Amino acid sequence: MTELKRPIVIGIAGGSGSGKTTIAHEVARLINDDDHIITITQDSYYKDNTGIPMSERKKINYDHPDAFDMPLLVAQINQLMHKKAVEMPVYDFTEHTRSSQTIHVEPADIIILEGILVLADEDLRNLMDIKVYVDTDDDIRFIRRLERDLKERGRSLDSVIDQYLATVKPMYHQFIEPTKRYADIIVPEGGENNVAIDMLTTKMRSVLAND
Repeated sequence: MTELKRPIVIGIAGGSGSGKTTIAHEVARLINDDDHIITITQDSYYKDNTGIPMSERKKINYDHPDAFDMPLLVAQINQLMHKKAVEMPVYDFTEHTRSSQTIHVEPADIIILEGILVLADEDLRNLMDIKVYVDTDDDIRFIRRLERDLKERGRSLDSVIDQYLATVKPMYHQFIEPTKRYADIIVPEGGENNVAIDMLTTKMRSVLAND
């Protein structure tokens, strides 16, 4: 397996709970080569809200493009593409702000970038070689988000429902779903779509074997 001259960047977008994270991790697992593939999540790049009171942090619309530190994300993807390591931020979802910790990420031949709005930013799209949109029914996405936020993010049932109705659903239709038009590949059914996962995995193995 030879080292690629330039890393391949794959963007995987879709609504919260669509299965994009599952697809990204499953492709990486099947490739099974940590030296050649890394997965970056857009969730790590929420803006640092340290100077904002907790009561105000809870009111922030986290499904709006403005909630993300896109210049930092674009800059770090660029660094990885130029074979330079980065210190990726860590976001604390229980505190609604960026952690003081970072994760050291070494460059790799394939960069998988997944997140709700990775296809919304033109500068970020221009760095991608393959753009994927995961298209999953609203009800399924809501149930998955509910389960995740209750188990992993310390949220209450009422807070998850209120957030979904107030921002998650309207922001999906206003900002996320329209980015489908930028996708090279549209994947229905999210992480349950084994055909799409096999197709992406086969493409990645071909890239690693032939470039």
